[in-house]
Amino acid sequence: MLSFTEQFPIVFQSLNVGFLQTVKLFFLTLAGAIPLGLIISFGSMSKFKPLSAVTRTVVWVIRGTPLMIQLLIFYYFPGLVFHNNIWGMGEPGRFTAAAMAFILNYACYFSEIYRGGIQSIPFGQTEAGQVLGLSKRQIFFKVTLLQMIKRIVPPMSNEIITLVKDTSLARIIALQELIWAGEAFLKGSQGISGQIWPLFFTGVYYLLFSGILTVLFNKIEKKLSYFKA
Repeated sequence: MLSFTEQFPIVFQSLNVGFLQTVKLFFLTLAGAIPLGLIISFGSMSKFKPLSAVTRTVVWVIRGTPLMIQLLIFYYFPGLVFHNNIWGMGEPGRFTAAAMAFILNYACYFSEIYRGGIQSIPFGQTEAGQVLGLSKRQIFFKVTLLQMIKRIVPPMSNEIITLVKDTSLARIIALQELIWAGEAFLKGSQGISGQIWPLFFTGVYYLLFSGILTVLFNKIEKKLSYFKA
């Protein structure tokens, strides 16, 4: 039986590897979901009824079902139904499937935040821009976008901090993220078993990550306070 001083560096190294996987999944999700969410929001607000109906239905389904189920379907559906494992084998395949599921899920949530932010801008400002001869593109980027960003930062920050914790759901498809790494020492890993204390350290990782993001978003909100009259 290894002593605590012998266990700690082994556990710490394993948690760091799991945390790196968590961080990669987090940032890849944001990189994909933030722009995709804006595109989806345009689709849901489209005056072309078939497009808006399809887009809103997809958003309703994604927001109305658990992310865990979506992860399972994304990962297993192609192989079981079409007999074609499009994700590839091993950890890279599981990571790719998890990233795609997270991107679609969070893009749908972000799209509703975008839509609310855009529709909260008084229409009179759009009309004023048209009177000044601005194109729709110019009105969006010079009038609507900056005000929208100011209004969506609080709800977006909440969703992004939630994403930090939601990354732990990827373990349902055996992705070896932070929680997976901590839980391994309960079942037996690298000569260590029956130890629950590594799970408490996983909580510290999440707290620190969430704390850094909270401070960052507070600074962003202060910088955007110039919109106040």
